[in-house]
Amino acid sequence: MSRMTFAKALRDAMSEEMRKDDKVILMGLDVGAYGNAFGVTKGMFEEFGGDRILDMPISEAGYVGAAVGAAATGMRPIAEVQFADWVTIATDQICNQAANMRYMSGGAIKLPMVVRLAEGGYVQAAAQHSHMWESWFAFVPGLKVVIPSTPADAKGLLKASIRDNNPVLFFEHKRLYDDKGEVPDEADFVLPIGKADIKKQGKDISIITYSYMVKKALEAAKILEKDGISAEIVDLRTIKPLDSETIVNSVKKTGRALCFQETWLTCSVMAEVAAVIAEQAMDYLVAPLKRLGAKEVPVPFSPDLENYVLPQTEDVVRTVKAMLGKDTKR
Repeated sequence: MSRMTFAKALRDAMSEEMRKDDKVILMGLDVGAYGNAFGVTKGMFEEFGGDRILDMPISEAGYVGAAVGAAATGMRPIAEVQFADWVTIATDQICNQAANMRYMSGGAIKLPMVVRLAEGGYVQAAAQHSHMWESWFAFVPGLKVVIPSTPADAKGLLKASIRDNNPVLFFEHKRLYDDKGEVPDEADFVLPIGKADIKKQGKDISIITYSYMVKKALEAAKILEKDGISAEIVDLRTIKPLDSETIVNSVKKTGRALCFQETWLTCSVMAEVAAVIAEQAMDYLVAPLKRLGAKEVPVPFSPDLENYVLPQTEDVVRTVKAMLGKDTKR
C-alpha cells in the first residue's frame, strides 16, 4: 500500500492506462503544462506530450463532442470538464449522442470515453462552480455514473472507467483532491463499476451516501457512538448502475435508513435510493426512512450562507438521533 492524495491517485490511474494503451488520450482546459486547475495532471504533459495531452479552448461542447467522435472511431478519450457546472454546455454531446450511439448502431459502435468532472460545494466558489449534476446523468440509459470518495476508490474506479466500452461520467469532489489515503500497489488495481462499499459496519441505522458526504457521515458516526448509536455507512461509489443489493441488505440488517447527499433532494440520487428501499426493504424498516440534503436554492458564495444551505455533520447527528428517539439537544 502507498499513501497518496486523491489527486495523485487519479493521476496515477490515467498515467498507468496511457502507458498501457496508446489509444488513451486526455483533453480539457489547462490539462497540459499547467497541470489542471486542481493539480491533477501535473507532470503528465512532460511524459506523454502534446499529441496525447490536449489543451482545449473554452468550449465544453466542442471538446466533449470531439471526445465522442474519437471514442466512436477507436480511441479511448478522457475529457476533463474543469468545473462540473459547465457540463450543462455539453449535454447534447453526452446525452443525445454518446449515450445513444451504441444502441442506435446495434452495438457496432462502441463509446469508450470518460468525462471527468470536478464538482461540489464547501469551497465558497458560488453558484456557477459549486453544484452537483450526477442525478441528471444517472437518469439517462447508455451512461454510467461513478463518484468515488477515497483515493483507493478513485484510482480503481477511474481505471475501470477508462477500460469500459461505454461512456462514463466520473465525478470528483473538489474537497477530496487533497485527502490522503492508502492505495494498493498492485500493478493492475481495478475496482468494479456498480459495486457499493460498506465504509463502516453498524447495527442501528444505515446511512447511505456518496462522495464528500461519506466523510461527514463517518464524522457523524463517531459522534453518535458516544450516545451508543452504531451507524453503518454505505458508500454508493457508483450511482449508475446502482448497487441496490448492498443498499437493501444493509437496511434489512439495521432496520433504519438515512439517505444522505450534498445536493438537492428533488428528483435526486437519494430519491431513487429511497424508492429502492421502499420497494425492496419496506417490511424490514422499524422507523420511517429519512432523506437529508441541501436546501433547494443555488449554492451561495458567502461561507456562512453556504454552510447554512449545504448539509453539515451536525445535521446528520441530529437527524439520526431523532430517528432513534434520542435527545437531539445534546
